[in-house]
Amino acid sequence: MFRDRVQAGRALAEALEVYAGRPDLLVLALPRGGVPVGFEVAMGLGAPLDVFLVRKLGVPGHEELAMGAIASGDVRVLNQEVVDELAIPESTIDAVARRESVELARREREYRDGRSAPEMRGRTILLVDDGLATGSTMRAAAIALRMRSPAAVIAAVPVGAADACQAIRREVTRVVCLSTPEPFVAVGAWFADFAETSDGEVRDLLARAARARGGPGVMPTP
Repeated sequence: MFRDRVQAGRALAEALEVYAGRPDLLVLALPRGGVPVGFEVAMGLGAPLDVFLVRKLGVPGHEELAMGAIASGDVRVLNQEVVDELAIPESTIDAVARRESVELARREREYRDGRSAPEMRGRTILLVDDGLATGSTMRAAAIALRMRSPAAVIAAVPVGAADACQAIRREVTRVVCLSTPEPFVAVGAWFADFAETSDGEVRDLLARAARARGGPGVMPTP
């Protein structure tokens, strides 16, 4: 049980200490809940912080169940087991993906405030979230990131379902998952405080991370 995302992020930073001080290191957090965790990781390792946008594709009527995810760069990943079991038609998937694409674009504008995404080619990426349940959002992010030719992608979470942590290994260089409790239930079950992270908190943490690196908001590149 973690107290909150801040404590979880600090614990994750300790587990990732081997990467501290690397000039090619970039922490990418999955909004919104992954950003407080990613902020602590970035501060602990002396690395720049940015966001990587991913949106879950929830099953209509059961939105908490992911049938897939979309990520920046027009990447779509489907949870084929869920799609097949529920016989979800392609038209439904397309409709949900279009709606979530609008929100993804809004968040890009909201969080970056006109700043361009950081250069990822040849860098070591720590891809951080507050937990892994199905792993669909992290998988979509990892696939999208590989298209940008990083040197390595390390998926890092404080807690996750054992099968999700295992499955994501096929998409990344390394997985760091501090805890894989059984039965898993949900990510929020392992935090005493799992309050929703707001857009304002995301913007504030990105600005604080940028100022710590010596700039008002522009993410540095090596």
